[in-house]
Amino acid sequence: MATPLTVRTLFISDLHLGTRDCQAALLSRLLRRVRPERLYLVGDIIDLIAMHRRAALPAEQQRLVARLLRLARGGCEIVYIPGNHDAALRRLCGLQVHRVSIERRAIHETADGRRLLISHGDEFDTHVRVAPWLLALGDGMHQFVLALNRWCNKTRSALGMPYWSLSGAVKGRIGAAQRYVAQFEQAALHQAAREGLDGYVGGHIHKAGFRVRNGVLYCNDGDWVEHCTALIERPNGQLALIDWQGRVIEEEPVMVPHGAGALAGA
Repeated sequence: MATPLTVRTLFISDLHLGTRDCQAALLSRLLRRVRPERLYLVGDIIDLIAMHRRAALPAEQQRLVARLLRLARGGCEIVYIPGNHDAALRRLCGLQVHRVSIERRAIHETADGRRLLISHGDEFDTHVRVAPWLLALGDGMHQFVLALNRWCNKTRSALGMPYWSLSGAVKGRIGAAQRYVAQFEQAALHQAAREGLDGYVGGHIHKAGFRVRNGVLYCNDGDWVEHCTALIERPNGQLALIDWQGRVIEEEPVMVPHGAGALAGA
């Protein structure tokens, strides 16, 4: 087995543990290949909303939880920032449970001195202009596409083919979804700039990617129900998106100068 890749920080979000769509096995594979010094769980780790309707916590998901707790016991600093689907855990913010710190948000300083705001991202929903009927329709379509994604990948697995995000491919072609992502990115960038920070890291919208505006960096680590991506910080402070196999799928854009956030917010 290859030597695990040591990274300074690993950011993952939107696991939705407790649902059938959680790709726990793929995340476990990644955690065998990547060894983080610090791990941010950036919200919607446990889907308490879905579990009220129908809970599903198969053995693979239980093993993933055990692996995360072993990381914490082994010295990895883990920060859990609850999202909208595990918002009930926000009452525990400021506490440490099984060596996992629970926080409402965090400011992360990279190895090269940049300060990044870390939050789940649901606080920006009020800044995204979507008609209620369209939001309801979109949620219904999302659940349908996720079901198709499950069946598609069961078939691919039976044929010995690797995981592929059907749902991600479908959503990437819908104009309304693209506009929603763009508005979300703008809101997150504005908040980071307003606080005089160099960038933002979040999840929530299940769309991994980078964006730079006025010297402020936006990072979204993606999700583990559709795209199965994570964000890493290398020892030198540079950021990159990786897939479930640990392969780099996107590098951070051009280096953001120190203090750019403060200039953008002036």
